[in-house]
Amino acid sequence: MSEQISGADEPTATADDEVLTTPELVIISGMSGAGRSTAAKCLEDLGWFVVDNLPPALIPTMVDLGARSQGNVARIAVVVDVRGRGFFDSLRQSLTDLDAKGVTRRVVFLEASDNALVQRFESVRRPHPLQGDGRIVDGIAAERDLLRELRGDADLVIDTSNLNVHELRAKMDAQFTAGAEPGLRATVMSFGYKYGLPVDADHVVDCRFLPNPHWVPELRPFTGTSEEVAGYVFDQPGAKEFLDRYAELLQLVAAGYRREGKRYVTIAVGCTGGKHRSVAMSERLARRLSAEGVETVVVHRDMGRE
Repeated sequence: MSEQISGADEPTATADDEVLTTPELVIISGMSGAGRSTAAKCLEDLGWFVVDNLPPALIPTMVDLGARSQGNVARIAVVVDVRGRGFFDSLRQSLTDLDAKGVTRRVVFLEASDNALVQRFESVRRPHPLQGDGRIVDGIAAERDLLRELRGDADLVIDTSNLNVHELRAKMDAQFTAGAEPGLRATVMSFGYKYGLPVDADHVVDCRFLPNPHWVPELRPFTGTSEEVAGYVFDQPGAKEFLDRYAELLQLVAAGYRREGKRYVTIAVGCTGGKHRSVAMSERLARRLSAEGVETVVVHRDMGRE
């Protein structure tokens, strides 16, 4: 009896067989008035499938639907905020369910100062969604309390207090441009202590131990981006050694971040006015991080503010 050759014993695709590819998921949340809609629109322009104000309990369902889309929905962004009211309490359970399924998800939290938020609500003459019969500041305080835990768990916190719409879009573009996902992305931000600490900083570096170029008349008009000021700063005792040792420390920290799945870090470098020393140090530090394979964005928060 001759052996019949057939494909009967080989796996056969049927109508019920599906190749499921779990989509990339980003959850956008944060303070009302801090720019959630702008952040969502930016991701939409980058090709993400964006769902606004989705009840948190439906997030796992949305991910399942994306997985069954045969690759048509590869990246999903969901905006979750206090407009969900009672639904918001289910967000923690939804995140736990996603983690149990092995879904890779990131949380982006939009932050802003109370003053900035009050001004924004007053400019559009709309009440805060949680203020009830109280004032705008009462609604803001209630919302901060409600979102406190989520902010602590966020992968990326963006403070929009001093950002306009275009600057926020640029920051989102820098973090979510298409291509291979880098191991770690860093924002190096110079700032002036007299204008306050950046609230979204993961690390704060103080450069005020270095002599201030402000007191050198020929350097005062320039900023830390100029060769004259940068040369002066790094000719001071301890400047180069500080940069070297801090860069080494960041290598250790970055390795730990990667192990813990943290993909974004903001390093704030400060001096008195945010014009000379912090700017020069930020530029050199960003250059060093880029050379070590860290995708880096430089932001000079207070330069030109004086």
